[in-house]
Amino acid sequence: MIDRRQFIAATAVTGLTLAPATGWSQDAYPNRPVKLVVPFPPGGPTDIMGRTAAKAMGDVLGQSFVVENKAGAGGNIGTDAVAKAAPDGHTIGLSAISSLAIAPHLYDKLPFQVEKDFAPISLVGTTPCVVVVHPSAPFTDLKGLVAYAKANPGKLGYATSGIGTSNHLAAELLQSVASIELLNVPYKGSSQIVPDLLSGTVIMSMESSLATTLQHIRSGKLKALAVTSPARAKALPDVPTVAESGYPGFAVETWFGLIAPAATPPAVVQKLHDAWAKGAKTAEAQAAFDNISGNLRVTTPQEFGAFIKAENQRWGDLIRKLNIKAG
Repeated sequence: MIDRRQFIAATAVTGLTLAPATGWSQDAYPNRPVKLVVPFPPGGPTDIMGRTAAKAMGDVLGQSFVVENKAGAGGNIGTDAVAKAAPDGHTIGLSAISSLAIAPHLYDKLPFQVEKDFAPISLVGTTPCVVVVHPSAPFTDLKGLVAYAKANPGKLGYATSGIGTSNHLAAELLQSVASIELLNVPYKGSSQIVPDLLSGTVIMSMESSLATTLQHIRSGKLKALAVTSPARAKALPDVPTVAESGYPGFAVETWFGLIAPAATPPAVVQKLHDAWAKGAKTAEAQAAFDNISGNLRVTTPQEFGAFIKAENQRWGDLIRKLNIKAG
């Protein structure tokens, strides 16, 4: 027979012995490769940001971070995969404005709830939208574009990546503040928009990634009229912002950030944040963002959570005001 004290002692020893094989402690995290879900296809700016973050965080934590591209539904499929993952920090995601701040107001039903299903880790990067036109456009600056649109209401077509995308909403906001009416010409993505811009099939676009048009702007095949960010883009220092062009306070950026499943332990979330904060300081990470004309960002989990909430309020208000519906 074994008495109660002996039984408790034996159980404790057994548990300590088995712990390394059956579980993990937050102090030991991560104890296996971490999957970072990127909800867009390989090769684009979002994918590059995700792979840069994965490499930087893996180097800091001494563990492999493996990128899994899970594209579809404007980023919602991959974002939902993060929401449904085990909350142990071994599956995280790089999501974006489209899923975390716009989609909740476009769709009656989403498979995830932003405010309940995610633990914010950090903002990772932002990119400005850029107003680009074919050289044949009958205007050369944003003031001229607005004047032309007012003289031809609803006739100036602009290409977007679809209803409710960040470039579509940036254009809707511009129409609202400038009191103009443009014609939305939706495409499936920049890979289809850019060839039509270069050929003059469509004259204007509010491109959400400067990287996709930068070489054509520099070569003169396209003309940049303005960027939507609060400050001028480093890659186009001579191109004014929309705010500088007569609309003070106008600022729209496509943004991307790291998220984890909601029940992920706070200590693990903080460890992931700290790894990105340290990894983001490397010259390698900065160069990767410079190559896609992106702005590298680091925030605390609390700051990122507050940012997501504010962006939801902002874009939700605009979507309701303009009665925008998902196509």
